[in-house]
Amino acid sequence: MPRGRVQRLAGAVSGEVLTSDDGRYDEARSTWNGRFDRRPELIARCRSAEDVRSCVGFARQERLPLSVKGGGHAYAGQTVADGGLLIDVSPMNQVEVDGQARTARVQAGARLGDLDARTQAVGLAASTGTVSTVGIAGLTLGGGSGWLSRMHGLAVDNLLAATVVTADGRIVRASASEHADLFWALRGAGANFGVVTSFEFRLHPLGPEVLSGQIVFPFDRAASVLRAWREFMKEAEDEIQCYAFVLRIPPIPEFPHEAHGQIAVDLVLFHPDPSAQDVFRPLLDLEEPILAFAVAQPYMQLQQTFDAGLPKGQRYESRSRDLAELPDEAIEAFVARIGDLPGEFTMAYIGANGGAIGRVDARATAFAGRRAPFGYHVLSGWTDRSRDATIAGWTRDIHQAMAPWDAGTVYVNLLGTDEQARVPAAYGDNYQRLVELKRTWDPDNLFRTNHNIR
Repeated sequence: MPRGRVQRLAGAVSGEVLTSDDGRYDEARSTWNGRFDRRPELIARCRSAEDVRSCVGFARQERLPLSVKGGGHAYAGQTVADGGLLIDVSPMNQVEVDGQARTARVQAGARLGDLDARTQAVGLAASTGTVSTVGIAGLTLGGGSGWLSRMHGLAVDNLLAATVVTADGRIVRASASEHADLFWALRGAGANFGVVTSFEFRLHPLGPEVLSGQIVFPFDRAASVLRAWREFMKEAEDEIQCYAFVLRIPPIPEFPHEAHGQIAVDLVLFHPDPSAQDVFRPLLDLEEPILAFAVAQPYMQLQQTFDAGLPKGQRYESRSRDLAELPDEAIEAFVARIGDLPGEFTMAYIGANGGAIGRVDARATAFAGRRAPFGYHVLSGWTDRSRDATIAGWTRDIHQAMAPWDAGTVYVNLLGTDEQARVPAAYGDNYQRLVELKRTWDPDNLFRTNHNIR
């Protein structure tokens, strides 16, 4: 990288500018998915929307590829690209909560845990995700599904406004009344349309304690447990969320020693009322669980349940589908293939949609996958790179086996790095409108290090 170019960028931003010679470079370019080892020419650690605007203008003028990193948690590893300029917004992580108005203003570098801490301090919560280390920006711009989604909608359904640096170097506020076309596109396809530097969210009363729990069964009970879970979730009230996981039992004292390492089905429960154990009685009464409990627990603790099982720096492969239905045949196909769980961190889950998610018109936001009653996600995680082909192939085989029940849509945040061809499916009937808006807001496709709308 020519020294003059580095100096020009450093003079244009208030944050640090790093090159490969800097001792902080490797950490700044690292991402959660350790399969990707990409090396940008320059990293700008931005502190403000003005810094981001300077970087966008610099990349455009110098014809540099541009990538954007917030939490760096993308399954597909697209937050960092080889070569060009990486805009790192992680230093921008402030959260401001207005308890009276029940709103939060969140900078793009904040993580879910940052937002949870500030909102729970005043008895509120945002409808976001389920892992506290995930970045707010990437999660929201793709949709944002979690514990509160059936009750209050997705993160995009609770987004009130966003501050965006556009491809032509403007800083604009997008909301229902300001640049409404851009605001529509940001809610589900946001990475394609600019660099969001802050978000404004609607908040909801919650906590500090909620009801959470787990009901864990041996894997040989998987098919019958999943059928019971399916019937329960078909009739579940909006306040109920329950994910059906297949995972290895961790070596912690709560589980019998002889069960450690065994593959199991784990029904993970949530209800906002900490005294609502009886609503889960049909699941708690299923016979012979390894472990079963539903207890009052701080919401922030629930939000950290999955953190340890998804450590940064391991090798991950993601595959997901929205499901038009979940008949017995689909459950049997899933169970027949999932039981190997190759890789130390491999897990899978089936989730139920419905509730507030499905009551929003599929054309109201760019996020289109609202009508599918169920969806699954296979997330394989391992440490040894020599197993890449074997484990990735296993993941894709399961994905292919579930194709007969495909709903035709997919959650864009769960796409793998080689799934560009499925991007139109992520947006369904909204895709052509997104193409037209891309021509308006980013005609030169400056923002292309993503699941790209071309």
